[in-house]
Amino acid sequence: MIRALLLSLGQLTDPPVLRVFVKSMLVTLLVFALLGIATWWGTQAALAAWLGWHTDGLAAVFALFVTILALWLLFRAVAIAVVGVFADEVVEAVEARHYPEALRTARPVAFARSLAMGLRSAARVVLVNLLMLPVYIALLVTGVGTAAAFFLVNGWLLGRDLGDMVAARHMDAAAMRGWRATTRGGRFVLGLANTGLFVVPILNIAAPVLGAAMATHYFHTRNFRKGRP
Repeated sequence: MIRALLLSLGQLTDPPVLRVFVKSMLVTLLVFALLGIATWWGTQAALAAWLGWHTDGLAAVFALFVTILALWLLFRAVAIAVVGVFADEVVEAVEARHYPEALRTARPVAFARSLAMGLRSAARVVLVNLLMLPVYIALLVTGVGTAAAFFLVNGWLLGRDLGDMVAARHMDAAAMRGWRATTRGGRFVLGLANTGLFVVPILNIAAPVLGAAMATHYFHTRNFRKGRP
């Protein structure tokens, strides 16, 4: 996994990868900006309807608070979902440089399928973490228990999502189900590594793109070792 990370870091400035990074960040920030605007508008309307107040200031403060909270809680989910839409470009760039034989047999993932995968990814992250919220709160008394649970849960989720980004180019649905069943351990380690990147300042901004690149190295290195270059 260290090799995959180093190779991915080395390719981060390649034009195709850099384009995905820029596009994904712009879309991610746009999502949170729209959330802030919607919160501001909704707060204004609610205050006017319930209390007869017309104040931009209070609504703006509340919208800012909600947006910052959402960025803290949902950045990973939204960023991975957005990168999932553009992931095929990252995977293709990594394959072009490191796995040209695999690139020749790859099938580009249609935009509709990428979008569906990204939305399912975001929905899983939000739903599972909401279900785990009582556990996170209960483990707060241990000091480190909450962080450990968060890493385990999100490592599992990320491992599946990142792996699917690559496998979708080379396998049909039935083959992907079999691949998932035989790669749980490796994908979990991949997910843990990428979850760790999300807590590293500055590097966390590039974590979604790095995750897609690392998943590409994981997928092809594993297949090569099993005799399927």
